Amino acid sequence: MNPERIYVDHGLTGTNRDRPGLREAMAACRSGDTLVVTKLDRLARSVPDARAIGEELTTAGVRLSLGGSVYDPNDAIGRLLFNVLAMVAEFEADLIRMRTVEGMRVAKAKGHLRGKLPKLSVRQEAHLVELLESGRYSTGEVAELFGVARSTVYRAQQRARVKAAPLAKVSSGPTVAAATPDRRPRHAIGR
Repeated sequence: MNPERIYVDHGLTGTNRDRPGLREAMAACRSGDTLVVTKLDRLARSVPDARAIGEELTTAGVRLSLGGSVYDPNDAIGRLLFNVLAMVAEFEADLIRMRTVEGMRVAKAKGHLRGKLPKLSVRQEAHLVELLESGRYSTGEVAELFGVARSTVYRAQQRARVKAAPLAKVSSGPTVAAATPDRRPRHAIGR
């Protein structure tokens, strides 16, 4: 078999119908060709997707070989086996999904699943916000100084505003307007 005619979807599963490798393989098939798939669950993980792909191939005059056996849509037994294999593939996908959710629930209960660790400690984040509020540094400069992306700086600012907002509402004293220092002009390049 010509290696240029082998299509693979790396890191993608059959549950997703919109895959580049599948799209390229379907586009490359011409009437009289045979699309060879190792197992049906590599092609589709749901009965409707498997049927739609099978019909699309049949309409184009392309044969489908599943694990060495050619699928014949005109044969009653062939259609039955195709549908049974599609149901088994969908069932396997559902089992994987259920086990993954259950495993995550158990890991979370044991304290092993905590999510992504923050880029900055609480003290670093407070210092970052303090530098920004001083007006001496731009967002880009602070991001570079702390080795984080601008989005991290923006989120730190937002968290600081949220923490400060309830405190401002609680105070019952006179309102004092504070002057903000002039900020350097911002440029849109690199955003």
